[in-house]
Amino acid sequence: MNHAPWRGVLVATTVPFHPNTLDVDLDTYAEHVRWLADNGCQGVVPNGSLGEYQVLTDDERAAVLRTALDAAPEGFSVMPGVSAPGAREARRWADEAAEAGCSAVMLLPPTAYRADEAAVLAHYREVAKVGLPIVAYNNPVDTRVDLTPPLLRQLYDEGLVVAVKEFSGDPRRGYELAELAPGLDLLAGADDVALELLLAGAVGWIGGYPNAIPATCVQFYDAAVAGDLATALPLYRMLHELLRWDSRVEFVQAIKLSMDVAGRVGGPSRPPRQPLSPAAATAVRDATRRALTAGSR
Repeated sequence: MNHAPWRGVLVATTVPFHPNTLDVDLDTYAEHVRWLADNGCQGVVPNGSLGEYQVLTDDERAAVLRTALDAAPEGFSVMPGVSAPGAREARRWADEAAEAGCSAVMLLPPTAYRADEAAVLAHYREVAKVGLPIVAYNNPVDTRVDLTPPLLRQLYDEGLVVAVKEFSGDPRRGYELAELAPGLDLLAGADDVALELLLAGAVGWIGGYPNAIPATCVQFYDAAVAGDLATALPLYRMLHELLRWDSRVEFVQAIKLSMDVAGRVGGPSRPPRQPLSPAAATAVRDATRRALTAGSR
């Protein structure tokens, strides 16, 4: 691979479950990975939040990673999430990723409690012992741990992380990070501030909605990083009523429903997630149809 495997459009993949049993459908997942590659995406991020890793067994989580690697064409990145409540568990997942042949991993801070800075540094130090490049995942809404620009600078200066998936929703972070840690790669992590972060210097987008509409999302991304706002901004406006679902509590169900509408296999989620309310489902279906119609023009 001749480029940083965390750059470009990487899809935080959903995981399909058989409707009746809720067992993981690995064959459908493999086909989905191949389809994303065919539609211009640069890679996938299995076993992230959108991949419902918290409700997968250890065997299922390992099988999802193996399936993604087997399905990925040459040059297509597979950068798994290795997040876990503690550093020992996260290091074990990073070890498995390294043994499987992955070239980078994505890692949240500790997820079981609100860790302080010392605990966050210790967490990343432990996983970094595996030797793979780590993309930090900043999601203070869900983890209650904020990887602030000064803290990310510490992580970067120690050589513990190479990039950050920024999901705080604050595009101002991009400019502060460029000042404090100019060598740290910024990745857009929340779909509904993707343009703002790309304009702030992000060199990649770990997105949720490319699961449903990858070609249009890639077209938007390419225009944004090229500074072609005449193309990027209308696409972003058209997509935004969908993209904002990525920052809502029901993001998994919404993106899976959009996949169903787009003719893909989204399907159900595992408990404790519940189906969307009728009103939310209607809103997602209608917005998806509008995006598909506009994207086909």
